[in-house]
Amino acid sequence: MQTDITMTKQRLANTPMSEEERKARIELAACYRLAQREGWDELIYNHISARVPGPDHHFLINPFGLAFEEVTASNLVKVDLDGTIVGQSTYPINAAGFTIHSAVHAARPEIGCVIHLHTEAGMAISMLEDGLQPLSQTAMFFHGRIAYHDYEGLALNLEERERLVRDLGDKSIMILRNHGTLVAGNTVGQAFVMMYLLEKSARAQLRAMTCNSKLHKASEASAQITSAIISKGFGGAEIAWQAMLRRLDRVDQSYKN
Repeated sequence: MQTDITMTKQRLANTPMSEEERKARIELAACYRLAQREGWDELIYNHISARVPGPDHHFLINPFGLAFEEVTASNLVKVDLDGTIVGQSTYPINAAGFTIHSAVHAARPEIGCVIHLHTEAGMAISMLEDGLQPLSQTAMFFHGRIAYHDYEGLALNLEERERLVRDLGDKSIMILRNHGTLVAGNTVGQAFVMMYLLEKSARAQLRAMTCNSKLHKASEASAQITSAIISKGFGGAEIAWQAMLRRLDRVDQSYKN
């Protein structure tokens, strides 16, 4: 494992790369580490991707076979929208991950990062007919802003990309029914903060549902007002992201390797 990372770093050092790509790699690797610390990982499965700045429509994704805490800036795999690995890599990529992430990156050029997870809370919410409800202030951030996509089996059929894009539309949050959650942010930081709040909302709803008591819903007007305020800037997501990077740096900076 350590030898593979060292070799990857040596190849990366000899590969022409813009400063923007280096920054994207570091931020995406940090996102993987923070996701693992939140308990969002599922063995070596699930995936987070980031667009490589520039005209080539490439994006970065995790090496298939590594746990989230093993992801570093240098071992992230760069691919094009056809699934071809750009440059050299010791590792392959997850085929289902490519299907989902390439669909969003191809259709939505403004999206800088896509997070797709199978957390217990996300899967549970995806099983509910009514999905996430505006029961808490945090959940109201997403009111009217969630898309839904019906389950079609493991995402190995590239033809599903068209339907994923159709169902996502112009939204940034999608619940994949009987499957999990997806967040598409303009930046890595925005995507991470949105997923954090989506997870928090899902857990709160599920806990409330176990209390065997009637749930109180806020008024439609209140939910719409809350959602509209957040949609204008999403509550200082970049400020929160920088705080999370500082938190990570205090315990482990190996993601920058």
